[in-house]
Amino acid sequence: QVQLVESGGGLVQPGGSLRLSCAASRPIFVFIAMAWYRQAPGKERELVATITNGGSTNYADSVKGRFTVSRDSDKKTLYLQMNGLKPEDTAVYYCNAVTYGNGFWGQGTQVTVSS
Repeated sequence: QVQLVESGGGLVQPGGSLRLSCAASRPIFVFIAMAWYRQAPGKERELVATITNGGSTNYADSVKGRFTVSRDSDKKTLYLQMNGLKPEDTAVYYCNAVTYGNGFWGQGTQVTVSS
C-alpha cells in the first residue's frame, strides 16, 4: 500500500502563489507517473499536471505558464508551484501516483483564491 499526504493549501489572494507538496510513503521512482488533479464544487475532478518517471511534464491548458510540477526523489515528494492564482483555481487538489496496475490518491488539500 502507498500513502500520499498533501499539504500547502490555503487561502490566497488573486495573483498570489502557493506551493503544494505530496509526500509519498515509498520512493517515488517506483511510480510510472505522478500527477496533480483538482476538483471544484459541483465539477468533475480534472487533471492539472503530470510528471513521468522519466521527468516529462504535461499541463492542462488552463494552468500552462502559471503552474510547475516537480519532484524531489530524496524527499519522496511531489510539488506543484502555483503562481498567478485565479479565483477559478479554487478547488481541492489531489495527488495521484500510478504503478503498474495500481493507482493511489491522497486525501486532498483545499486551495481557495479570493480577495
